[in-house]
Amino acid sequence: MKIGVLSDTHGSFFYVEKAFEVLNDCDYIIHGGDILYHGPRNPLPKGYDPKSVANKINDLDNLFFTRGNCDSDVDQMVLNHPIQSPYVFLSIEGKKIFLCHGYKKPLNELIAQAKNLNCDIFIYGHTHIKELRKDNNLIVLNPGSTSLPKDDSHSVAIIDDSHISLIDINTKSIIQVLEY
Repeated sequence: MKIGVLSDTHGSFFYVEKAFEVLNDCDYIIHGGDILYHGPRNPLPKGYDPKSVANKINDLDNLFFTRGNCDSDVDQMVLNHPIQSPYVFLSIEGKKIFLCHGYKKPLNELIAQAKNLNCDIFIYGHTHIKELRKDNNLIVLNPGSTSLPKDDSHSVAIIDDSHISLIDINTKSIIQVLEY
């Protein structure tokens, strides 16, 4: 089993293509929100083309999305996959995953909620900053932003049978690995 995780693509077809070069053999793809729209940012993300992003992801059938603060009802009209809000609960091969964008509650409350639900992995986006750590028995994962990172690299994550890797999509190099 291989699960690809990305977030905060903000309509950048250029970086979505790079992300899927890394995630191309994943069994499932989880998106942490802010899919098509860039918000009030200047300049626009490189390769801003939300229609092409929508077409690319509409051709896939293994995706799960949560709604981000930049996602709207209009976005849902062009996507074939439901943008779930405010949370997504998944059970994939025995792993319980709690997903949300992460902007409606403080992070510590979301982590507590994931623990109360006996989840194995909590995934969030919004901050555009990567995070991969264990909090007792819960793995906390933010894959960073695919298109507009606020840290040093455009990134995604891959959840494998024994570990999670954060990966720089430009260099295809591993940034961090967490064994579980």
